[in-house]
Amino acid sequence: MANAPLSTAPARAPRAGIVGWVMFDWAMQPFFTLVTTFVFAPWFAAHLARDPATGQAQWGYATAFAGLVIAVLSPVLGSVADALGRHKPWVAAFGVLMMLGSSALWFATPHHPAAVALALAGFVIGTIGAEFATVFNNAMMPRLVPREELGRLSGTGWAIGYVGGLVSLVLVLGFLAADTATGRTLLGLPPLFGLDPATGAGPRAAGPFSALWFVVFALPMFLFTPDAGRGGRAAETIGAGLARLADTARDLRAVPGLGRFLIANMIYTDGLVALFAFGGIYAAGVFGWSTIELGIFGILLTITGSIGAWAGGRLDDRFGSRAVVLGALTLLFAMLLTVVSIDRTHVFFAVEVAGPAGGLFAGPAAKVYLLAGAIIGLGAGPLQAASRTQLARMAPPEAIARFYGFFALSGKVTSFMGPLAVAMVTDWTDSQRAGAGVLAVFLVTGFVLMAGVKPIRRF
Repeated sequence: MANAPLSTAPARAPRAGIVGWVMFDWAMQPFFTLVTTFVFAPWFAAHLARDPATGQAQWGYATAFAGLVIAVLSPVLGSVADALGRHKPWVAAFGVLMMLGSSALWFATPHHPAAVALALAGFVIGTIGAEFATVFNNAMMPRLVPREELGRLSGTGWAIGYVGGLVSLVLVLGFLAADTATGRTLLGLPPLFGLDPATGAGPRAAGPFSALWFVVFALPMFLFTPDAGRGGRAAETIGAGLARLADTARDLRAVPGLGRFLIANMIYTDGLVALFAFGGIYAAGVFGWSTIELGIFGILLTITGSIGAWAGGRLDDRFGSRAVVLGALTLLFAMLLTVVSIDRTHVFFAVEVAGPAGGLFAGPAAKVYLLAGAIIGLGAGPLQAASRTQLARMAPPEAIARFYGFFALSGKVTSFMGPLAVAMVTDWTDSQRAGAGVLAVFLVTGFVLMAGVKPIRRF
């Protein structure tokens, strides 16, 4: 039996509606770029928590808790949303939750007795809101363009999202967040609005900045992107939606390869998330990179990620989502091996090079690491975009939000495993290299599972 194709889809939504949908990725990405990856999270671990190790552990537990909530509720809320018909109200409600959580980070001032608890609570609330809003925005995708253009739409969305993250990162690092040692931003300027580096005002401002950014740039989606029609009465449709959740196992069996794909996505997403999470930590430990260098590293990965997502969307429409996912996993595996082969005076394990001699990214090894990181960005963008499109092409159209809920589940339910594996192996071996190297298991396992998913019939 061939994979089930999407059924009727519109010839094309109005251009303003498509642009509005794409802009949602631009609107939401700063939360992930600024709060969870490059600005607030490192500041929390280094300056707000009792010590960096404690901060990393606390941030990890908070991430795991948010992931557990998302894993449990995503399929349920997806089923309810499918029954009610409309998705925008859900995007709006969870968007507000993201804004409240991220805005709360501003109040997590150093030396305040509740600062750590407030920061972690704000992060958890913001993460739950951001992830659920994304689930319901994704569910609108199949109604916007013909099936043969889904890859391009998804890739464009991811690429625009990466660019949004890049612009927001440059703005915050360039004008708001200053180095505590110099009092200057990445652009060598004093921070705007008199933000005091000693109190972490710049990193804390990343939270409300992300909320304001969302308010401004999510508006086109709410105003112009077409949504599904209304369902029946709320009480009846919610009951029907919850009852429909019990049919999910049957639906997974009815679509060959769908369950296998979701498991593969679960595993390789764990590896990808951990690879990004520990890339900066690994560089800081091996090369002693400063905040400025880590910021530039993040900007570079964001640029290459946007390029990769844009190009991957076009490759997706030409060769299929499965082929793009497999190609991206191969590239990421090769770059992971390159990364773990590097130390301050060696590349590819045995090739000796000159050590650092001062300056940004000093020494050949650091430059090779920088290049490998850029290529990882090129692979990560297509992997995420093509995975989203693969589900849109496989899932039953009448249950698309429910399956995007399970897609979020597959990307979150074991999200603790990658970081936990890195931490345990690093602890056992006392080696950052060995700890990062364990992520190869996740990428290879995801590749093998995805290779067993039959290609979707060409259009």
